[in-house]
Amino acid sequence: MRPLRALALYIAVVFIGGALLAPWLCWLAQTFAHTFPRIANSPFHRFVNRSLLGLALIGIWPLLKSLGVDSPREGGLVGPAGNWKRLAGGFLFGLVSLAIVAGFALAAGTRRVNPMISPAVLGEKVVGIALTAGVVAVLEEILFRGAVFGALRKVFHWAFALVLSSMIYAIVHFMEPAKLIGTVTWLSGLELLPRMLGGFTNLHAIFPGFLNLTFAGILLGWAYQRTGDLYFSIGLHAGWIFWLKSYGALTAEVPGATTWWWGTSRLIDGWFALPVLAVTLRLFLLMPIGPRKGRPA
Repeated sequence: MRPLRALALYIAVVFIGGALLAPWLCWLAQTFAHTFPRIANSPFHRFVNRSLLGLALIGIWPLLKSLGVDSPREGGLVGPAGNWKRLAGGFLFGLVSLAIVAGFALAAGTRRVNPMISPAVLGEKVVGIALTAGVVAVLEEILFRGAVFGALRKVFHWAFALVLSSMIYAIVHFMEPAKLIGTVTWLSGLELLPRMLGGFTNLHAIFPGFLNLTFAGILLGWAYQRTGDLYFSIGLHAGWIFWLKSYGALTAEVPGATTWWWGTSRLIDGWFALPVLAVTLRLFLLMPIGPRKGRPA
């Protein structure tokens, strides 16, 4: 049960430690407000998010070491040689799947293309979104699939570990912005954290939002389980992020739209995304893809 204890300690350190660290980051930002005014004026929940993410990233390698992972290969990271097609295939899968959701949502009039965006701004946004998609996909796949899923399947059957790790992934992504009331104290992060998870009190937010995120995590984890490395998962994740960020940045809300079916600017929080994700999973399972020779699954 050592992997389970290591994972539980890691999660506790990330959430409790991140909540306690957030006020200090906020105060540090205020100290340099004249140099970085945009950061200093950020709402407090962003400092909480950054603290959680920072500790999560710092703790990845110690977590992997405690699980007996002595090399990047054991955590799903192998050399890129011969894996570019797998990475590109995953990206194409992700891009096409959410493009279908976005296309139908636009056709249904749920959102409209923002006419105020110029070609120059559009180009800047697309480049920035592409860079964000690549970085976030790599980091999150190492964390949630390589570390969390990898830890859980050392203790449980891989299918149960897949569902459980996907729910953890969904919980983290289900956190919402929350406003801090009053001044920032050293306990403000701990006070705000439950409010950032307030979406779990809203049944309409859980279904389909949390359900879709869990399903997405299952697809990403299954890709890792089946291929034996993270390349397809990283590509798939990057394709999704690219569409999610692009859709939110380049479209505008239409008043009175049916968001419960088509989703909001987040795209994946509507019911229509669920059957699209299910079809994407089915098509992936039909692909002749598996671990390369000499590589553990």
